[in-house]
Amino acid sequence: MTAALRLGFPAALACYLIWGSLPLYIRAMSHVGAFELLAHRIIWSVPTAIFLIALAANWRDVKTAFRVSNLKWLALSSLLIAANWSIYIWSVNAGRAMEASLGYYINPLVNVLFGMLIFSETLRLAQWFAVAIAATGVVIMAFAFGHVPWVALALCTTFACYGVIRKRVAIDSRAGFLVEVSLLAPLAGLWLVWFATTQAGGRWMGEGGSDIPLLLAAGPITAIPLILFALAAKRLKLSTIGMMQYIGPTLQFLIALFVFKEAFSPVHAVAFGFIWTALVIFTADSLMGEAKARRRPEPLRR
Repeated sequence: MTAALRLGFPAALACYLIWGSLPLYIRAMSHVGAFELLAHRIIWSVPTAIFLIALAANWRDVKTAFRVSNLKWLALSSLLIAANWSIYIWSVNAGRAMEASLGYYINPLVNVLFGMLIFSETLRLAQWFAVAIAATGVVIMAFAFGHVPWVALALCTTFACYGVIRKRVAIDSRAGFLVEVSLLAPLAGLWLVWFATTQAGGRWMGEGGSDIPLLLAAGPITAIPLILFALAAKRLKLSTIGMMQYIGPTLQFLIALFVFKEAFSPVHAVAFGFIWTALVIFTADSLMGEAKARRRPEPLRR
């Protein structure tokens, strides 16, 4: 296993486990409005990112991230991730966590497509078969909702585009995230000032009490998985990241089903089975391919 894979795989796994559990945090803060929680996620992510960069003494990459050539891409990625966050927060509190999980089931398929079209990545036959099975499961799940799942489509599109941008911007993941939230923070701060001072029931830190530490925790909860994702995106193929991403929506799906008690039908069960079958096939083929690569003798050097 290469050094990149040793670092990239656990980073991706940790990030998807955190994202998969995120609905529990959002529902616990359901009395806080979607845009209010979004503003706090952005604002408290700034000191979190600064702390992580200071811990690594990695200020040189921050200077690189603020170069115009990188700044224009990070400005775009910041808008994409802000849109993704706001749609997701709203969907969980609107009782559509299962539809939100569908968006992240679709997202790996979009990642695979982008990997082929943009980064010239290739898939083996078994991997193509896995993608086809997963696509079938996604179509079945969309049929189960009985309507165009706009929440799912918006979530998968914004996050897939975000992943492409972060893969092509050659900077440290922590520095890139700091730039993103720094660009968003003035807008979030202005919105929070407007909300707290002009709206009936407006407030600065939720309802006080336990809301204060929970809103402060929005920074680490937001920053850590995104930084892990950007770290993994630079070290793994997009197709590998795409299939691993089923971990997150599966946790979200189970939380929607068993904790939030959202509707579940036999059609959902069939779709769930298709998607997990695809994940097993893709993972098994990837592991066998890696084992063959390790056994292959290195070419002689002259």
